[in-house]
Amino acid sequence: MTYEAFNVEIDDNIAHVVLNRPEKRNAMDRAFWKELPEIIHDIDDNARARVIVISSTGPHFSAGLDLTMFSDGADKSVSQTANQTLQQAAASYDNILMMQKSFNCLEECRAPVIVAIQGGAFGGGVDLSVACDMRYATADAFLIIQEINIALTADVGTFPRLVKLIPEGIVRELAYTGRRFTAQEAKEAGLINRVFANHEEMMTQVMAIAREIANKAPIAIYGSKRMINYARDHSTADGLDYISIWNSSMANNPEIMEALTAKQEGRPADFVDLPPRRTHR
Repeated sequence: MTYEAFNVEIDDNIAHVVLNRPEKRNAMDRAFWKELPEIIHDIDDNARARVIVISSTGPHFSAGLDLTMFSDGADKSVSQTANQTLQQAAASYDNILMMQKSFNCLEECRAPVIVAIQGGAFGGGVDLSVACDMRYATADAFLIIQEINIALTADVGTFPRLVKLIPEGIVRELAYTGRRFTAQEAKEAGLINRVFANHEEMMTQVMAIAREIANKAPIAIYGSKRMINYARDHSTADGLDYISIWNSSMANNPEIMEALTAKQEGRPADFVDLPPRRTHR
C-alpha cells in the first residue's frame, strides 16, 4: 500500500515507517494525521511486525504541524455570529482530539516503537517522539517546543508525556522559552537514549537494536511494554499487583521452555508471533 506522507517497509519482523515529505521538512499535514494511525493499527492489529522504527528524510526530522491544519476554510475577514464561533471551537476541539489519538496509537501499540531523530524536531515532532518507547538522535539533532513561539500551548501530548520523562524544571524552561534542546542535553536529561555522529550511523545502530528486540519472544515484549506503561501511570503497589496477575496468566507459557531449550542447544529461539488483535476501532 502507498501513502502520501510515509514510506513503509516490513522486513525480518521490523516495520520501518519513514516520514517522506523532505521538501516540506516533513510537516504534518492532513495526510500525515490520517495515515499514521492507519499504518500503526494495521501493523499492530495484524501482527505484521515485532518492532516499529520511525525515521525521517531530509535535513530535519519534522517541522511539526503543517500550517494548512490551522485553516478550516472559514473567511476570517467576515465577522462571525456567536453560534459560528462556538461551532468553530467545537470543531477545533475535535481536531485536537483526532491529532492526539494519532500519537496515542504509538503508545497503545503492542510492539515497541523506536524513533530516530535527525536535525530538528519542531512542535509536533516532539509530540511524536515522546509518544515512542525509545528515542535516538544524531549529534546535530534538537527538539523545540515550537508552539510557544507562535502563541500556542503545546496540545498533542508533549506536556503529559514529557514531564514523566525528564525533570519538570527542564520541561518548564523549554515550554516557556521555546529554545532548542540539543541532542546532547536531551541525552543527559534521559530523554534520548544515545547520540550518533550522523544519520547513517544512527540508522545502522537503531536497526541493530530493532533486530535484537525482534528476536525476543513477542508475548514477553508486549507484557514488558504493558507493565512499564502501567507502572508509569500507577502506584508501585498497583504495578506489582498488575504484573503478578499478568505473569500468573502466563504460567504455562510455552515460550519459556522454547527460550531455555534454544539456549541449551545453542540455536536461535523460534518464538510465535502475537495473534491478530481483536479491535472495535
